[in-house]
Amino acid sequence: MRLHIMGAMLFCSCALAQTPLPSPEVAKFIQFNQPLIALTHVRVIDGTGAPAQEDRTLLLRDGRIAAITGPERAPPPGAQVIDLTGRSVIPGLVGMHNHLMYTHSINRDDEGKTPPPGVFVTEIAFSAPRLYLAAGVTTMRTTGSVEPYTDVNIRRQIDEFRIPGPHLDVTGPYLDGRDSFFPQMAVMTETDHVRKTVDFWAGEGATSFKAYMKISRTVLAAAVDQAHKHGMKVTGHLCAVDYRQAAALGIDNLEHGPVFTDTEFVADRRADECPAGGALAASWERREIASPEVQALIAELVARKVAITSTLPVFESFVPTRPLLSRRQMALMAPESLRSHLEARSLAATASGYAARQEALLKKEMAFELAFVRAGGLLLAGPDPTGNGGVLPGFGDQREVQLLVEAGFTPLEAIRIATLNGAQFMGRADSIGSIAVGKHADLVVLKGDPSRRIADIENVEIVFKDGYGYDPVRLNASVRGMVGIR
Repeated sequence: MRLHIMGAMLFCSCALAQTPLPSPEVAKFIQFNQPLIALTHVRVIDGTGAPAQEDRTLLLRDGRIAAITGPERAPPPGAQVIDLTGRSVIPGLVGMHNHLMYTHSINRDDEGKTPPPGVFVTEIAFSAPRLYLAAGVTTMRTTGSVEPYTDVNIRRQIDEFRIPGPHLDVTGPYLDGRDSFFPQMAVMTETDHVRKTVDFWAGEGATSFKAYMKISRTVLAAAVDQAHKHGMKVTGHLCAVDYRQAAALGIDNLEHGPVFTDTEFVADRRADECPAGGALAASWERREIASPEVQALIAELVARKVAITSTLPVFESFVPTRPLLSRRQMALMAPESLRSHLEARSLAATASGYAARQEALLKKEMAFELAFVRAGGLLLAGPDPTGNGGVLPGFGDQREVQLLVEAGFTPLEAIRIATLNGAQFMGRADSIGSIAVGKHADLVVLKGDPSRRIADIENVEIVFKDGYGYDPVRLNASVRGMVGIR
């Protein structure tokens, strides 16, 4: 009997050893870490699009949702009870166009142009994970990387509980073509090269890939084929290859929506070339979403099961008549990053007709996304914290949900797009993306009711990731003045 007991003790010790405890660096941001937690009197918005459930009790046990009951059932003995009267709980956000990088500053010469070798972005692997988690993002795809080794190592440290942050799907290095505007991107002009690159980064820990604007059709086809051999998906922010061509090649996902990226309607475009100037935008300015050609594009994307990622915040940041960043966001930014963004906004405001044109294009993209979903398409959500620096990690994810409502989705639909849809695309809907018994306790506690007032998505009070309750105020305070440089 004693030997049996000793064996059981050894087994338990091994099991515990495989589950790391929070490091001191993580523990200082955790408010609740009990193995049994009862969230009482809370409004449940489950992420499926179903109506909110009032006055529920969520029981969290060992990092999972153990039960969802009404107030008539008392929490079990020993549970840490948290009264959430007046609060709502939604699933953790699943960010599908997120980065651990940021447009640090926009380098221009005396003529206001960007000199060679082009635009540089800065890895912010310290501040970004904290900002995402503080905003309620519990899972995210990096959707292109300029420092893939950094991203892989950050994921490992998060998984080992050494630093705070969301669960990461690490996208490998950007797969771009010749003469990329970003010297930090990989130049892929040969099919053999791109296949070897996909193989290499699949072995190094990347879990998805992203093609970029100047990649050719033949190279993109090879990248998609090779990634699929590894069971991985490919997304793309394309230009030289249009949406219809990419869909025919088997791409899984297209970023940003077509109004700012799809070149198929550009007149006299050349094969495998990204049109210069404003030709792309002009081609969509002349297209109505209800037109036969746009409806045919939507039908083909839906038929081929190509998901679209909505990234409305990055495009909103280019509309100089839209609201500026909040004081809270400005305080988090490095001075140079803030100066650069405000300068970009100021220059845009002086261009004749620019604001009205950008606003019209933003509205058209919104209309496309609504029509795409109504036709049966899978829409994902992410902020893309690049552009002119006006989108911050985490804050941009919250703004994306608000802009989806502005686009015509109901608040419940917008929350589903930002949670369950991403989980479904990643093949993880059985464990994350909605609130259901047995799923991971990845939850966001909000003051108010975002099912009626979507602005309440910003009122984050607690973020649960795998059952640990994090303090968003402390997480944000830890990166004050660092966004853009660290």
